[in-house]
Parts: sequence; structure tokens; C-alpha cells
Amino acid sequence: MGSLFLQKGVLVWIFLFSLRFICGYSEVERVSGTVFIDGKNAIGKIDRHFICATLDWWPPEKCDYGTCAWDHTSFLNLDLNNIIFLNAIKAFSPLKIRLGGTLQDKVIYQTEDHKQPCVSFVRNTTEMFGFTPGCLPLSRWDELNAFFNKSGANIIFGLNALYGRSVHSDGLSVGAWDPSNAESLIRYTVKKGYDIHGWELGNELSGSGVGTRVAANQYASDTISLYKIVQDAYKNSETKPLVLAPGGFFDEGWFKELVNKAGKSFDVATHHIYNLGPGRDEHLIEKILDPSYLDGEANTFSKLQNVLKTSDSSVVAWVGEAGGAYNSGRNHVTNAFAFSFWYLDQLGMSAAYDTKTYCRQTLIGGNYGLLNTTTFVPNPDYYSALLWHRLMGRNVLSTSFSGTKKIRAYAHCAKESQGITLLLINLDGKTTIHAKVDFNGTMLHRRKHIHHHSHRKSSIKLPKGSKIASNTREEYHLTAKDGDLQSQTMLLNGNALTIDSSGNIPSLEPIFVNSTEPISVGPFSIVFVHLPYVLLPSCS
Repeated sequence: MGSLFLQKGVLVWIFLFSLRFICGYSEVERVSGTVFIDGKNAIGKIDRHFICATLDWWPPEKCDYGTCAWDHTSFLNLDLNNIIFLNAIKAFSPLKIRLGGTLQDKVIYQTEDHKQPCVSFVRNTTEMFGFTPGCLPLSRWDELNAFFNKSGANIIFGLNALYGRSVHSDGLSVGAWDPSNAESLIRYTVKKGYDIHGWELGNELSGSGVGTRVAANQYASDTISLYKIVQDAYKNSETKPLVLAPGGFFDEGWFKELVNKAGKSFDVATHHIYNLGPGRDEHLIEKILDPSYLDGEANTFSKLQNVLKTSDSSVVAWVGEAGGAYNSGRNHVTNAFAFSFWYLDQLGMSAAYDTKTYCRQTLIGGNYGLLNTTTFVPNPDYYSALLWHRLMGRNVLSTSFSGTKKIRAYAHCAKESQGITLLLINLDGKTTIHAKVDFNGTMLHRRKHIHHHSHRKSSIKLPKGSKIASNTREEYHLTAKDGDLQSQTMLLNGNALTIDSSGNIPSLEPIFVNSTEPISVGPFSIVFVHLPYVLLPSCS
């Protein structure tokens, strides 16, 4: 057994040493730093299934800056028989999927008594959002639900909140929402026994809106109408779907009015994030690698958290759609390794402000999909999402890093296992970080055995068990192939992550490192670290 550990130790040393070459740098500066984790109380609690991704309505004719990046990825024309697509969703067991997007408010749902033909979206530049209204055939709704049942996905469906309203020249949509068409779809869904996790009202109509806007007072009234319909339609069901709103950009005054007036009639306040600007921006990677720029979104999370905390309701926050860069993202940036810096930082930051679920735009479609638009092969962010889903538990720990501003640090109680999981993101391309972990004044690495101090209630406790359990940790190092941040191939511990010939998602295996060694975070790399031997009060 001793020789086996020696062999593993040598292999780990070789791997960590080789990170400098994986990242494409021959001269790498080494900097020491400390991760500080407060394990006394959790600062947030995410949903058990935090990861969510979206499917959109955009037809193939949707183009931005001369590039048409959507192909057949609308849930109206997506190939539901693709085995990679099925396996990619099943790997999460379950994955939340939000169906919605810009065109959802222009959709008419076919109903059982609908006599008119169900027409498709047609490109028309004179129309709002550039397309004529479209239709969801019931036959397609049946196919989608059969697939979702097979894949085990949890579905959130965005409803047509502009139905029945008129849009004024100043951009304001007036009049009450006509819920009749949505109610027909909801009741059909209940009758067929389809499992829907939540019904969401509208897309980007809050605040100043995108294309058009709806006043908060009216939206509150419409949300109450949706709540009543859901309550009645599911009156004979043991569980009822969530009611979500407004699915738009955060506007403090607008959201506060919605929550105060309709807070008893919906469950989740959803907001969207595209903080990097337009996809045509040639400086996206510079923004992604700038800690100060990344920090900017904390203001939104903090303000929304405060709106909900100070309200007389139990409404919680979700990020309902986040693609980072709007207008379909940017090829070889928002679908490449570089985007995992932004994406994982967003997951960590949002969770620290008590966001319960985070929906990535998109699962597939545009230039920001977790899956390749044409081949369905996973992009780097897919694996980042899967590792988060498997490793990061519900309780969020207060975490900071001292040593360099280029390290982003987040920690949660481990998911379905003992200990904690630490996420470290190195935004520096020329520096390897050697990180120690400090729990309320106790340096984990300086001693193999942590002494208990009766006067410190938050001291670390080592679980009883084997030598392996108490002296090793699991590490998952993520790097870009050939050190190219715009690569669409991600390496896990030096090995490329690829699907096999049968379309199976690869296993995500860690390396084992002695707990006395500092955590090494290579240049432009990401590491998840599972510390199974650390038991904190907030994780008990």
C-alpha cells in the first residue's frame, strides 16, 4: 500500500509540475496565498439542483453581426433523437431547463379547439424582435414532454406575457395580459400528466424592457392572475409547479413594486445577466480576465437580495437567463475555455448572494451554448457546469483569498459527501498560485492532524476513518488545450475531455493529493478541490 501511495504521489507531482507546460508558459512566477473560509454559518443556500440551462425559440434565420449561429437549436426544430443531447442532459440527473427567450411573448399556443393553422416565425425586419408571431404545435409539445420525461429534465416554461396587450409608440405595452391562451396550454399539460417544474410569466419586460416594457403595477396584477390559474389547474395534484416572474433585467424600483404587490402570488423572482455587453465586442476576454469587471455584477445580486429580504414574502431569487454577451455571444469566446472563468465566477458569486438556481443561456444554440450548435458535442462550460453540479453542495461558505486579486475563491459544503468543496479560478496567465487554506485561524496544511480547541466552536474536526480519508484530498484541474483560451477543448488533470463513439459523456475523475501539500493553481486554470476530512459547523 505504501508503494502505491508513493507512485500516486510521484504522478501527482509530475502532473502539477506539468501545469506550467499545459498552460503554454515556460516562465511561470510562483505566488503563495491563503484561502480564508468561515465555517461557522452558511451565507447562502442554493437549490439542490442549482444548475439550469435554457432552450430558446430562435429560428435558423436569427443572425447577429452577419453570423447566423442558431441553426436547428430552437426547441421547435431541435433533433430530440440525438443521443449526445440525451446523454448530456441525463448526466445531471436532473438538469433544470428553462424554455423561453425573446420570441416567447410573440408565441401563440395551439390548443385542442384551435382552428387556425399553426404558423412558424418568419423573418420580418419591420416587426418587433425581427420576426412575425409564431406558434407552438401541440404535437411538438407532446414530443418535447416525452423527451423531457426520458431525459429526466425539470422544465420551466416561459409564457406569452404580451398576449392581449397593445404596444404604444413610446415602447410601453398597455392593458392587462390575456391569460386565455396560456391557460389552455397549462390545462392541456395537466390533463396529459406532463411534469412541469415551473411556469414563468414573460421575458425581459421589466424596467426599461427589451423591445417593449410593462409597468410593474400591471405585471403584479398579471402575475396574480397566473398564480390563480396554476392553483386551480393543479388543485387535484399533490404538488404544484412554481410560479416565476418577471424573467427580465433587474431594476430595483420595478422589482420592489412587483414583489410588494404580488409577493404572495409567486415563488421566484428571475432576472437576466448579460454584463459583458454585445457579442461583437473584441475585448470580451479582457473583461472576463479583469477581477474588477467581474466584481461589478455583485451589486445586482446584493440589491436583489435586499429587495427580497426586506419584503413580506418568501420569494427567492434565480438567474433565469445568463449568456454573458448579448446577441448570441461570440464564437470562440463564449463557447470556449475562456468563458468558464466568467461562468464559474458567476455561479460562485450568485450563490454567495443566496441565488437558488442559475440558468445558463443556452444549453444549445447561439455562440454561448453548453453544447456545440451543430455537433451537440459538449463545449468546455458543459464540463464546468457538470463538475459544479456534482461537487458543490447547498450550503455556501464565506470565502476570500489573500495573495493576489487574480484568484477567485468560492467554497460550499460538499455535495452528498463529507467535507467541503473549494473552487479556485486563476485569471493570471503567468503565475502559479500555491494556496493554503485557513479555517478561522487554523491552517489546514501545516499539520497532518488538526488539534481541537475547546474554546473555538468552529474548529475543524477530522472524521473517523482510514488514513486515506484523513490525509488526501481530491483535485480537478481544468485547463485549455495547448494553453489556448479560445480552445473548445477542455483538459481535466491534463487529459482532454471527449465523448466516446457511442456519444457517452466522459467520467470526471480527480487526482489525489496529500493534504499537507498546498493547493497548486496553474496559470489560466480552474481547480475544484474536495476536502473530505474537513467538517465545519455550517455543514453539519
